[in-house]
Amino acid sequence: MHTESHFAGDHLSDLVDAHQAGGRYVLTREEALQVLNVSEEALKKSVRRLVAKHRLAVPRRGFFVVVPVEYRQAGAPPPSWFIDDLMKFHRQPYYVGILSAAALHGAAHQQPQEFQVVTNRQLRPVVAGRARIRFFRKQRIEPVPVVEMKTETGTMRVSTPEATSFDLLRYIEAAGHLDNIATVLAELAEKMNGESLIELARAEGNVSIAQRLGYLLELVGASALAEPLAACIGERHPRFVPLRSDRSSSRAAKDARWHVLINEKVEAEA
Repeated sequence: MHTESHFAGDHLSDLVDAHQAGGRYVLTREEALQVLNVSEEALKKSVRRLVAKHRLAVPRRGFFVVVPVEYRQAGAPPPSWFIDDLMKFHRQPYYVGILSAAALHGAAHQQPQEFQVVTNRQLRPVVAGRARIRFFRKQRIEPVPVVEMKTETGTMRVSTPEATSFDLLRYIEAAGHLDNIATVLAELAEKMNGESLIELARAEGNVSIAQRLGYLLELVGASALAEPLAACIGERHPRFVPLRSDRSSSRAAKDARWHVLINEKVEAEA
């Protein structure tokens, strides 16, 4: 994050105004201390004052978000405005995933209650105004295919529709459980590419996720994606897995195609 080189004011509020005028909406403590040449204590007081006026939000210690007038009531601009800078601040790889990614690809039955981000270290949730950012840990996130999406302030990394479909089944609880996942998949399937899905299924260490995904894709009528996925899974001679791993499957019906034990009736919302 570069420093404001032609800054002429001597107050934090002036620096915040200058940032916004230049289309920048984040500011770090180090940057502010360097530009304003004030003590940490003086900066803390200025930050508290601007937070009280809803001019700044502080989602993380030392990381400040400029709040433009149209977001004063919400307490902060949307996470998409600052997530890329926040993850650079954390020095963490990331992508926007799960339901938030599905919504960005146009497949959201209802707006997710939280902004969902996948990274490779467990991070505490972030609250900025009314928005909540929740982090999910995945050990190897580098191979996950992403797209760079334009935001109001730059770009952010978002999992592709195919990668998103796998994550919906990887983080079932965060995705609102199986009925909601099926509902989202019915819309997301229109944006998915069969070859990319097969590539991911081959790279996926956990074949049970692909089995559950295939079963749900078939359930919502996405047979163009389900057919090649079934062939790909068949090559791996999978064992039977429960559709819901947290439920008993002792009396569950068996789906021979996907090798899935149907221990929950799934209904996608129309």
